[in-house]
Amino acid sequence: MNLDYLPLLQIQRELQGLPRNMDRFRQYLRTMIGPDGNTLELPPLGIMNPMGKEHVTALLDAYLALDADGIATRALAEASAQVADTPGDFKVALVVVDDLKGGWTNRYDYEFTLRFGPGASWSEGNQRPKWLKDFWLTAVLWSSEPASEGAVREAVLTVVYRTAYIQRNGPAHTLRDMLAQEGHVMRAAGCTAPVLDDDDITYTREVLVPFLDADDKRTCMEYLFGGAAGRTLGFTPRGLSPWAGLALALHDARANQALEISR
Repeated sequence: MNLDYLPLLQIQRELQGLPRNMDRFRQYLRTMIGPDGNTLELPPLGIMNPMGKEHVTALLDAYLALDADGIATRALAEASAQVADTPGDFKVALVVVDDLKGGWTNRYDYEFTLRFGPGASWSEGNQRPKWLKDFWLTAVLWSSEPASEGAVREAVLTVVYRTAYIQRNGPAHTLRDMLAQEGHVMRAAGCTAPVLDDDDITYTREVLVPFLDADDKRTCMEYLFGGAAGRTLGFTPRGLSPWAGLALALHDARANQALEISR
């Protein structure tokens, strides 16, 4: 994979510096859409909150002070060496997504789409839409979480390794496939969370097993993300801890030391 990092955090910060009114929103659209009005120049900005409040400004300042773009560039170089034999040319960018006070942003729904939605799938020979100049990978930073080097690294590494995994194995359709994909990706990226204790791992496994072949979004989300996700979306409580399925996926991937992202 050929990966080219484009720093967008400063652009987001400049938008945040404008008064929170329609003029800011119009400038946001002009920034994201090309001058011809028919091309998306910076499609990753599509998931930011153009009317973000002061907490987004503070978080962007914190990431810029951390030199998040430098961290991302180094992480991308690390990932590039691991996926060099995988086809595809991509631009990569960090975007702060407002799941804290962005009224239309449900964290779990976004998480599911980013991990398993149509935009997560790419294969050699994909035709680029006419309104898109490049294929992009969006590394997400959440406004509900503090700025950290680890968050930047995980955001970049997971989106790259996920794209590589999907190319080699195809998109995930069932809960079983989703657990395998995300366990592999999180382990390759060196993720340390989510984590459950041994008893909770055992319980989660027992609850999940009858539903491993489920392929509907609601069921998969209930078991991947746990009870917290269900409550925010009106789904059925399953008695699972937050992020239970993903914690199980990471636990099992770590136990299998034979996994190699480059194979």
